[in-house]
Amino acid sequence: MTTAIKKYLCFLLLVSGINFLAFTQEIDEEVVRGNEKTDLSYAFGMAIASDMKQTGLKFNYGAFARGLRDYTENLDTWFTIDEAIELVETAIRAALTERAEFNRQEGVAFLAENGRQPGVYTTSSGLQYRIIVEGTGRQPEISDSVRVHYTGFLIDGTIFDSSYQYGEPAEFPLRGVIPGWSEGLQLMREGGKSLLFIPSRLAYGSQGAGNVIPPNSVIVFEVELLAVIDEDAE
Repeated sequence: MTTAIKKYLCFLLLVSGINFLAFTQEIDEEVVRGNEKTDLSYAFGMAIASDMKQTGLKFNYGAFARGLRDYTENLDTWFTIDEAIELVETAIRAALTERAEFNRQEGVAFLAENGRQPGVYTTSSGLQYRIIVEGTGRQPEISDSVRVHYTGFLIDGTIFDSSYQYGEPAEFPLRGVIPGWSEGLQLMREGGKSLLFIPSRLAYGSQGAGNVIPPNSVIVFEVELLAVIDEDAE
């Protein structure tokens, strides 16, 4: 069982063990925002959906709500809980496999097209980069730490992380980050800014990174190399 499936099923088991009778509305009851029960019920729905959305599965919300109510209120259910979990696990595994393959093919096509763009260079590892501002300072080595500002996004433009949102640059050793970062930063000089187009195998691979980076995703970073940190001076 993959980590993603385990996480999803554990979450479902967790919420199914909570006394939903104290929180949920009847399926046919009008839901109005503004009281503790409806607001908390809605929040639970969003929390469950955040994991469900990863799978790409489509749901009949009426059936979902009925299954939730029938099980928590000890009514007759369509399946035993073991049968239900097996059905969910099988569907999630198939959906995640399909999505991972789609991401892989999409990434291959993106890198092939991107590699033909003016100013984009491809290294022997498959990393692609484009220099936005040519730096003039020190060039880091793998043993160094660096201070950078960055924005990371998926190839559809979705931003998944940015040092700017924290209000200060990030510092890290090049040995402690994904291979695409380590290689890409060593191609830069202080004061420079580059776009790094990182193949999945040099990033988070077939596992992805939680809810943020799907499996087999090419990721892109706009990186400013502010400084190579002199560890001996600190």
